[in-house]
Amino acid sequence: MHDDVPPEPLAGGLKQRHLTMLGLGGVIGAGLFVGSGAGIQVAGPGIVLSYLIAGALAMCVMRMLGEMSAAMPASGSFSVHAERALGRWAGFSAGWLYWFLLVVVLAVEATGAAQIAHGWAPGVPQWAWVLVFMLVFTAANLTAVKNFGEFEFWFATLKVVAIVAFLVLGTLAVFGLLPDTDPVGLSHLTGDGGFLPHGWQGVVSGVLAVVFAFGGLEVVTIAAAESEDPVRSVARAVRSAVFRILFFYVGSMLVIVTVLPWTAQRAGVSPYVTVLDSIGVPAAGQVMNIVVFVALLSALNANLYGSSRMIFSLAERAEAPRALLAVGAGGVPRRAVLASVVFGFVSVLLNLRWPDTVFLYMLNSVGAVLLFVWALIALAQLRLRRRIEREAPERLVLRMWAFPWLTWAALAAMAVVFVLMLTDDTARPQLLWSTGATLAVLAVAGVRELRARRA
Repeated sequence: MHDDVPPEPLAGGLKQRHLTMLGLGGVIGAGLFVGSGAGIQVAGPGIVLSYLIAGALAMCVMRMLGEMSAAMPASGSFSVHAERALGRWAGFSAGWLYWFLLVVVLAVEATGAAQIAHGWAPGVPQWAWVLVFMLVFTAANLTAVKNFGEFEFWFATLKVVAIVAFLVLGTLAVFGLLPDTDPVGLSHLTGDGGFLPHGWQGVVSGVLAVVFAFGGLEVVTIAAAESEDPVRSVARAVRSAVFRILFFYVGSMLVIVTVLPWTAQRAGVSPYVTVLDSIGVPAAGQVMNIVVFVALLSALNANLYGSSRMIFSLAERAEAPRALLAVGAGGVPRRAVLASVVFGFVSVLLNLRWPDTVFLYMLNSVGAVLLFVWALIALAQLRLRRRIEREAPERLVLRMWAFPWLTWAALAAMAVVFVLMLTDDTARPQLLWSTGATLAVLAVAGVRELRARRA
């Protein structure tokens, strides 16, 4: 394994605190603050179980990824691991699919943040806000990597503080310890149709509604390659993030469905706002608007960073144009950043101009891509773990739990999610479009393999 870990050409400007907060804040986004309402409507109080199941799957993926990244840090993270474990086709496919996913989702985040800002300042058109955000974060990502780290550190800190404050206020409300509140006990968990008002089918539908909210945890292993001590940094970041994320997500849902009946949640309104309003927090809507705004900008920043590092890593392995390898004075892959931003701008324009047609097809085509990427991560970990144990066991500073059984269980869970998406009317178009996009990338990878063999 001595030649498996080449020196990383990018700057090492990220500190442990940056990575720890990136690990915590990376998955705390608008999907939790706003999107969780849809899950509550289909699962009722059973949404707590939905988050436990989806979160357990995401935590397994993060642990697998952490194990490989601590043993072999690389800016391409799982794309590099997939190539080492399964072949060039896997590295090519995982890298390009993830890059495409990030630059498309980036458009949703930029547009969402612009809508909130437009509400605060109606005189400034929405497209102007998008332009401002894209320019600010492009500039931040073109300068030293520590600037990206600082942005994410403070963004993530605000999100974590907001969730902790919500958990404290909600818990006090449950026990009637806030002014003008009576103890609610567990009545809302068991009343209103019971804990599982729609049965286990509701819990399963809830899993489909929330599982993709955990996307984003992969960026911490990409960033680890640019930290001062990649091996220790990624191991500590993954360890600290795993259970805290589950605590934030599951704890939030438990508070939401305990304080109020699940039927009190309204479509399009953040469950957090509904709860804060009910316990008398002044201007709860505006407070959560600010938190969601920060969450969207944080995700925009992280996705821009992650996409630029992924395409840079692809270029390093001759899977993307070599011109993208230019590294600036601060150790930043500037052309890779600009390439990702350009496509990000294209996505934003499509979202502003044709949100219900062209952009919707693009969004659907990446809807389930995260699951394909997670499956490649699990398959890569199965193979690489054996190889590392055989050739360099001292590199296993972070180990996947209950290997290989839990890895296989995670793969089985992903297969179940695929099948559920296929049988769900709302999720099926996403799965079919994403499968089409994945097959297209795999076809290109196959053609490249054949050409390489003939050469």
